Amino acid sequence: MKSVAIVTSSRAEYGLLSPVIKQLRKRENDSFKVDLIVTGTHLSPEFGMTVNEIDDRIDCCIETPIKSLTALDIANNQSAYLTAFTRIFFDKDYSAVILLGDRYEILSVAIAAGLTHTPIFHLCGGDTTEGAIDEWVRHSISKMSYIHFVTNEDSKRRVIQLGEDPKRVFNYGSTSVENILNKSNMSKNAALQSIGLEDCDYAICTYHPVTLEDEIIDESLEQFFCAIEKFSNLHFIITKSNADLGGARINKLLDEFAEGRANIHIFTSLGTRRYLSLMKYAKFVLGNSSSGVIEAPCLQVPTVNIGDRQKGRTLVDSIINCGPSCNDIEQAIRLALSEDFINKCKNTVSPYGKGNTSELICKKIIEIIKKDKVSLKKKFFDIFFKL
Repeated sequence: MKSVAIVTSSRAEYGLLSPVIKQLRKRENDSFKVDLIVTGTHLSPEFGMTVNEIDDRIDCCIETPIKSLTALDIANNQSAYLTAFTRIFFDKDYSAVILLGDRYEILSVAIAAGLTHTPIFHLCGGDTTEGAIDEWVRHSISKMSYIHFVTNEDSKRRVIQLGEDPKRVFNYGSTSVENILNKSNMSKNAALQSIGLEDCDYAICTYHPVTLEDEIIDESLEQFFCAIEKFSNLHFIITKSNADLGGARINKLLDEFAEGRANIHIFTSLGTRRYLSLMKYAKFVLGNSSSGVIEAPCLQVPTVNIGDRQKGRTLVDSIINCGPSCNDIEQAIRLALSEDFINKCKNTVSPYGKGNTSELICKKIIEIIKKDKVSLKKKFFDIFFKL
């Protein structure tokens, strides 16, 4: 029997993997099996127990530590992932493991796959996020991977630059486009009422640590709060940070800031359907999350992208990049709210595919596994140029 594992460790990652999982489930039979392995912040009450939002069969749960106050915490987390996943990959002998993106815990899962000679099929390689450790984590996973499903042509070129054979790099777009087409289907009132709000003007916000900067989180958040306080006529729906180094401190400051402020609403997680539906009707998306760079433009919603965390990604005209100071953020918000910029966003065209990504990915996965000709002895694909 052929079998593949799909690993998800966070809410954002599962949202992108979900269409692929559902496509592969349709093809399960006596000779092909799919195991969904859930780990990481999905299983943490501190991060909202987002395992409860997974609308699919869960085949295995692996609990690991998720402390993120110091670099040593992150290292201990990674060690636990490496041990647990090496054991399960050794026992199960999967035909392949499907991984997405750039999380540090997924790097440990990739190493476990390498140790057990389990081929990696990697989604979302080749992107660049110069302000976060995600940058080198993502490229490291790409070098460990056998098959690459990238989201745009720039990323395809970068993966090939890493020495990966173009015959194993496929640009089928991003599953985020599918999610927007299929899951942002709640009405504005229904989405707002589901979080206890009546009809209002609002922004969707997420602020993550900038992990490759020696940032002082308290000062950065102070500037962020200073800016949004200048817009008392708007509600700010804020989702908490991830488990990166500094994320726990950000979440504590968010909770403290929300106290006594009727227009600030903090959520550990909103779930994919509700999050995208709320984004669809938002005045703008604010923060430094990839959702402002990938999902928001598909909905033609303005994005105010703060700082360098997403620096290097493919950007479109609906995105306003700004510095992290109170004044920079305020001015960017005012631009996002202007009639001229709103009209400009209506012409935004996403570079991330047409909405059939998961079907194309699934067909290629099945084709490769059936051929049974995966060789982990990869040759480096040389690109010749003059220095």
